[in-house]
Amino acid sequence: MVNKTAINILVNKGLRVTPQRIAVLDILLNLDNHPSTEDITEYLRINYPRIPISTVYNILKAFVKNDIVNRVKTENGIIRFDPLTEKHHHLYSSDSEQIEDFNDDELDKLLENYFRKKQFPNFKIKDIRVHIKGVFTPDTTRTVKKKDN
Repeated sequence: MVNKTAINILVNKGLRVTPQRIAVLDILLNLDNHPSTEDITEYLRINYPRIPISTVYNILKAFVKNDIVNRVKTENGIIRFDPLTEKHHHLYSSDSEQIEDFNDDELDKLLENYFRKKQFPNFKIKDIRVHIKGVFTPDTTRTVKKKDN
């Protein structure tokens, strides 16, 4: 099945639409937890076993350059890719390497105001993203309580 979303993204960014680019972008849009190049290659091997890993690296480089995905570096130095390009932050679990997206408008405003006042000489801030390191714990507090009538 052709991923029309992937095709539209490539066309809107002015990139040539190729089966390899569609396949990589489809994986990025549908895999959870910010996949690495190795994760992407593993999924590609199922349907596209002849795509060289160098092609995958080149595609990912083009996607980053054209703001289709963002690079996220883990504590272990592994580069992962995030197809969500809108402003957001990350919760990173150091024990499982899991990365979750985190949105917080209040935090965004605090950071923007703080850095607007700082004014670093000879440096223009393009984006501010927070990478919060911790561990995910089992959620034992999520129980649905009925309201008393």
